[in-house]
Amino acid sequence: MKNFEGKTAFITGGASGVGLGQAKLFSKLGMKVAVTDIRKEALDKAVPEILAFSGAKESDILALDFDLTDRAAYKAAADKAEEAFGGPPHLLIQTAGVNAFGPAEASTFEDFDWVMGVCLNAVVNGLVIFVPRMIKAYGGKTDCHIVTTSSWGGWSGDYIAAPYAASKAAVNNLTESYYLALKPYGIGITALCPMGVNSEIYNAEKYRPEKFSNSGYFWDDKLGDLLRQQYEGGMDPVTLAEHLKRGIENEQIFVVPYDNAYELISRIHERRRNFASPEGMAKEAAADAYLAGFDIGKPDTALLREKGPEAGFGKARADADWVDESHRR
Repeated sequence: MKNFEGKTAFITGGASGVGLGQAKLFSKLGMKVAVTDIRKEALDKAVPEILAFSGAKESDILALDFDLTDRAAYKAAADKAEEAFGGPPHLLIQTAGVNAFGPAEASTFEDFDWVMGVCLNAVVNGLVIFVPRMIKAYGGKTDCHIVTTSSWGGWSGDYIAAPYAASKAAVNNLTESYYLALKPYGIGITALCPMGVNSEIYNAEKYRPEKFSNSGYFWDDKLGDLLRQQYEGGMDPVTLAEHLKRGIENEQIFVVPYDNAYELISRIHERRRNFASPEGMAKEAAADAYLAGFDIGKPDTALLREKGPEAGFGKARADADWVDESHRR
């Protein structure tokens, strides 16, 4: 997909952060954009920002507030967007996401259900709802594309963000599966895999539904403020959207928006290969032991490395008595 002007987009999680950056850019490129979010107040604030950035008309932006995990509500929102814009989206971007931090062994059913529900199940909902519509309307006739906003975290396990990493690994796998399935219809698909981005995902706990409140992880406002400072130093969302645009134009299945993307992915695959043999496991153990003597943290995580332990970042709640005491707050 190389021409965006005059086409339509449907962007989930578009009221802030990564999704808002995508809405701004693709609106500026001449697309009519349906912006969705569970937070109506955030949408009310986002729409004027999109219009100011892009110069679009108010009628070219449709705000839809609903819960992506509610399939009936999702179908109704898809119907509204189709009615408003005259057809299904030419560009579907599924960006909504949440995250929670704590030791994997402290995770509760509710931690998994919440994170996997938004980051994976909602993506499945979007694919099942929109793919048939897009095939019928555009397959083999008109350029169209699907995007799943994944994460660098989807390439490997993460002992303090296990549900999130698992959900994004599944999203990456689904993206490749749908690439193979949709290729005969001329429909492209891309997974966007950034690291730190200036977004409000740090504040996800504020919007955790009551039914998922039984978390095994420590959280308080002080930790939330530290994460805010960390994320504010991340990549600008519009810059990330520009990387995505180029990836769509180049028909990439994965967009890792860094100059050393090939080397980063190569190291991940080397580690996976090593995990598959006794000799490789020995190599990784030796490397971990060697590197343990150095402060090799990335500069963009320096704040969390310095202040995270004191603030309780990645710790379990205090009464999770099956978790090692050093990993509890």
